[in-house]
Amino acid sequence: QKVTVEVLDHLEHLALVDFRDAEGVERLQKAIQFADQLHEVNTDGVEPMDSVLEDRCLYLREDDVTEGNCMNELLKNARQKVEEYFVAPPGNIPLPKLEERGTFLQGS
Repeated sequence: QKVTVEVLDHLEHLALVDFRDAEGVERLQKAIQFADQLHEVNTDGVEPMDSVLEDRCLYLREDDVTEGNCMNELLKNARQKVEEYFVAPPGNIPLPKLEERGTFLQGS
């Protein structure tokens, strides 16, 4: 089953993953084929679950601070920091426009 340019574009924006090379597209197609096997499972009469822990009583605990004043120690783990904050890499990857990617997928 081939992945359309529109589906690829949608998945890239949801997952922030770049599928521009043939290896990425092939990996995605294999993952879809693997997940399609779930359609073969007979789920008649099986009620959907909200959580795997839905049959257990989950207790809340008090949110008591037991340690503190360790900001400097924690910030030693940061690759990059600004003042007292970790600097994370940007969440979005630069993606080409949809029309620019169409030519690549036609060759795959």
